[in-house]
Amino acid sequence: MSNNIRHFELESNLDELDLLLVRALQENARRSNKELASLAGIAQSTCSERIRSLVSRGVLTGFHAAVDYRLLGRPMEAIIAVRLRPQSREVVEAFRSFVLSLPETLTLYEVTGPNDCLLHVAVRNMHELRGFILDQLTQRPEVAQVQTSTIYERTSKHVPGTSASLARRSRS
Repeated sequence: MSNNIRHFELESNLDELDLLLVRALQENARRSNKELASLAGIAQSTCSERIRSLVSRGVLTGFHAAVDYRLLGRPMEAIIAVRLRPQSREVVEAFRSFVLSLPETLTLYEVTGPNDCLLHVAVRNMHELRGFILDQLTQRPEVAQVQTSTIYERTSKHVPGTSASLARRSRS
């Protein structure tokens, strides 16, 4: 087991088996309990209990589908850095409620640094992105500045460990 996985286990109270199950579900949340148990080399009842425990401890917060926004007619994705003024809890909460109500919004990250938020959006084209920024975001009195970066490609990394570690475990 690598040091980064061991370090992660100590901080999160997850053992190697928990991490394997989390990783397997991140790769495919539709895996059956039978398949997960076989992959982990444990009984199906043990696997069910482990998954229930991960849910009850808040490690697994939901089971989601990965979506190809191009096929939903929204092929252009962007990250919009937003600076809010004035700085207050009420302003941030109002902005959060507003942007999460917009259909273009995929994710809102509240961050440290020169910007207060990073907004991940998906739209049909550059014209629609420009309209979203000018007609929605910059019309808000609390929005002091926006900076937009379009996304060429999105790739995700999950918890420590690799698909190779899943394969090694299932062969053991």
